[in-house]
Amino acid sequence: MFDETISQWVNAALNGDQEAFAELLYTFQDAVYNLCYRLLGERTEAEDATQEAFLKAYYNLSRYDHDRSFKTWVLSIASNHCIDRLRKRRMSYVSIDESIPATLSLASADPEPEQALLGHERSQLIQTMLNDLQPDYRATVVLRYWYDYSYAEIAEILGDTESAIKSRLYRARQLLAEKMTTPSDEDLRNSLEERI
Repeated sequence: MFDETISQWVNAALNGDQEAFAELLYTFQDAVYNLCYRLLGERTEAEDATQEAFLKAYYNLSRYDHDRSFKTWVLSIASNHCIDRLRKRRMSYVSIDESIPATLSLASADPEPEQALLGHERSQLIQTMLNDLQPDYRATVVLRYWYDYSYAEIAEILGDTESAIKSRLYRARQLLAEKMTTPSDEDLRNSLEERI
């Protein structure tokens, strides 16, 4: 039923019905924003990327294959757009001073202060480690662990082979594990300062 509704909205949007496209946008905007935020690591840039992804989807709606999931299609547009943005940065690191938006929080609505602080710190640590990954690795990790996509779906979204995705995910996990087990000089300094 849901796929039929999506298909009807796509067909109506192709015939000029802007409200139908607005329904598509409302339905998938959170998923696209969350992906953009995880890939780019900054709220306003993720908002811009989300808008750009939907603009690209709107202008390329005639290319949409109805046999394919609309969500997968729009997420592939968003991930490719974000990867392009990341490549343009050329190794400049994203500031993570900004906290992760409440809509992405996995904590309950009324967390205890200690739980909220730990959750916030954990989210910042994860985002920092994600920001250190290459764009292709980052996209693969986000699509696998935040969206729970299969290797085949990730390969379709990123336009790659399943074996390349498996290899990239394996290498990304190794890099993240090294990050988690090898404290940086700054981490050591912070740990020492907390003890003093």
